[in-house]
Amino acid sequence: METPLLAGKKGKSFLTLIDWEPHEIEALLQSALKLKSLRNKGEHGQPLKGKSLAMLFEKPSTRTRVSFEVGMKELGGFTVLLRNDEMQLGRGESIEDTAGVLSRFVDAILIRTHEHARIERLADAAAIPVINGLSDQAHPCQALADLLTILEKKGSLKGVKLTYVGDGNNVLHSLIQASALTGIDLHVATPPGYEPDPAVWKYSEQIAEKTGSSLSFHYDPAVSVQEADVVYTDVWASMGQEEEKEERNQTFASYQVNASLMEKAKPDAIFMHCLPAYRGLEVTAEVLEGPQSVVFDQAENRLHAQKALLVAILADG
Repeated sequence: METPLLAGKKGKSFLTLIDWEPHEIEALLQSALKLKSLRNKGEHGQPLKGKSLAMLFEKPSTRTRVSFEVGMKELGGFTVLLRNDEMQLGRGESIEDTAGVLSRFVDAILIRTHEHARIERLADAAAIPVINGLSDQAHPCQALADLLTILEKKGSLKGVKLTYVGDGNNVLHSLIQASALTGIDLHVATPPGYEPDPAVWKYSEQIAEKTGSSLSFHYDPAVSVQEADVVYTDVWASMGQEEEKEERNQTFASYQVNASLMEKAKPDAIFMHCLPAYRGLEVTAEVLEGPQSVVFDQAENRLHAQKALLVAILADG
């Protein structure tokens, strides 16, 4: 069976989307589509036979853990699950020493952690590719699956109007980069004081000038969502922000994605959410469970997008 490969990326880390060129992101998406089609036929192949992925989780996970674990096994590889309380890392061993040791044992490292700088330190010290499974600044694996979902549902990425409503968090940062790289027209609405990182926005604007993408910001979600092809939201309080939950619930109340807001988008607009979702807060049950919602297709695409990524950075040939 022919294996979808992404030439020239073996051994490359995946810390943020902008580490990769637009044509490389497009190649990843095409590879993901091929791998998904093969899986639907009951075919997987063994392009990663004997390859190993260390999965270092310093934050809880459902979709990231399951999708990478299943993905590696379907491709012929295997995973080693690592948690802080089971490692010397949790007792004070440096992230650099951990990187050096794991580089001698496994073929790649997936890390899900708090500070993005910690991922960068791990990648700098490792002799093998490192994948960002989530940090406080970026969630590139989620964005890759988001792009795959939009491509499937809308047939193209270039010129699609994507509106994000909610917190200027790590998910949004990666969506900004993803949009700039692929020609999506992104419109963002956040409350004052919860805007995305200006540095992420400014650098992405420079990329957008080359790809034909546009980035637009509004404080009013009703303005931002007008004629949108895709409406996207996320939780108002991310992991580590639990103490801010009540304050955020009040601040973000007018940013809820409900039927009234969705009516301002195009009639065939889709609704996306990276999950977990909290019905009655950032989105109503009517929208989340309604006919425009593609959240479970989006979640499934974590598997296919990440399999493409794994093949790209680990497969021989």
